[in-house]
Amino acid sequence: MPALKLAVVAGEPSGDILGAGLVHEIARQTGQQPELIGVGGERLIAQGLKSLFDYTELSLIGFSAVIARLPKLVMRISQTANAIIAARPDCLLIIDSPDFSHRVARKVRKALPDLKIVNYVCPTVWAWKPERASAMTAYVDHVLSVFPFEPEIVRRLGGPPLTYVGHRLIDDPGLEAAHEAQMARRNGKPSGRQPVCLLLPGSRRGEVKRLGPVLGAAARSLASLNPDMSFVLPAGAHVEQQIRDQVLGWDVDCRIVTGETAKWQAFGEADVAIAASGTVLLELALAGVPHISCYKLDPISRLLSGLIVTWTAALPNMIAGHVVISEYYDRQLRPERLARQADQLAADTLHRAAMLADFDLIRSRMEVGVPASEKAAMTLLSVIGR
Repeated sequence: MPALKLAVVAGEPSGDILGAGLVHEIARQTGQQPELIGVGGERLIAQGLKSLFDYTELSLIGFSAVIARLPKLVMRISQTANAIIAARPDCLLIIDSPDFSHRVARKVRKALPDLKIVNYVCPTVWAWKPERASAMTAYVDHVLSVFPFEPEIVRRLGGPPLTYVGHRLIDDPGLEAAHEAQMARRNGKPSGRQPVCLLLPGSRRGEVKRLGPVLGAAARSLASLNPDMSFVLPAGAHVEQQIRDQVLGWDVDCRIVTGETAKWQAFGEADVAIAASGTVLLELALAGVPHISCYKLDPISRLLSGLIVTWTAALPNMIAGHVVISEYYDRQLRPERLARQADQLAADTLHRAAMLADFDLIRSRMEVGVPASEKAAMTLLSVIGR
């Protein structure tokens, strides 16, 4: 049987990671390296993809940024779809970035109605615009889901067939090392150990600008409540200098760490965290770090917040099916409230114990028995009859 010809569209770093892992697994399971065409980043390029263009063009954050680049985005959608149609692959794999990848998929489906189209990472139909689930049936044959609550929701909304394949975080060696470090300390902290609070203001410049001052004030209040508390802030490379400039104005000492290794080490040592709402909440839950979620919306997002239909923005809460971590937004963001709750979670309290038990539940619900990339590859090959 000839090697699989796979079209892939990954519009952001997380999708590039997922796509590369899946392609690697297809090669392992079939014994042949797939022939790739489409759009992706350095990891997919390492797997043999010649990206049609630099995929960082698609990493636009904010309404105004999208509007400013709209003509070029429309051109890139047509360029990508036309290249895939001309290549006539065995399958089209679209990964996350639904505003781009799903528009490509609709164009391809119109020209190649018999081509199997697989969507890796379900759009957040459970959070907003649920009508997207049923609309996907017109151009998506199967969805590879990364959250265990999605199969039931998508089925109820009339969406396409869906398989929960697991989440890459479960397989991340750095996160697993942090979890092991936390488990080793669960039965008691070493005497004389200084407690650690992680501060996580977000990975985007706008998030850091809005939330950084709140976390600085919360750290000051927490240091007043618990003078022994130390503070660590893992910073992404593209916001490191912005964060360092902010922390200079704080009146508490805060150690800034950079890089994945230092980040996971900090997760393994932390007693509590105050974090911006996002995927980092799931990282903290899987590592076993009690935490609080907070966020300040930008003006456009605030206007659109009425479209959100989910009962929580925190993934740990969605997976557990009940409130595990507290969430504070905009006017609810009071530094002293965050500090008092963080102080309680860092101590040996019933609140902390209940949260840690819920983290164990979340981890058990997310496990699928094999690495996520392995199950994703098996499912895709089954869908296309390979």
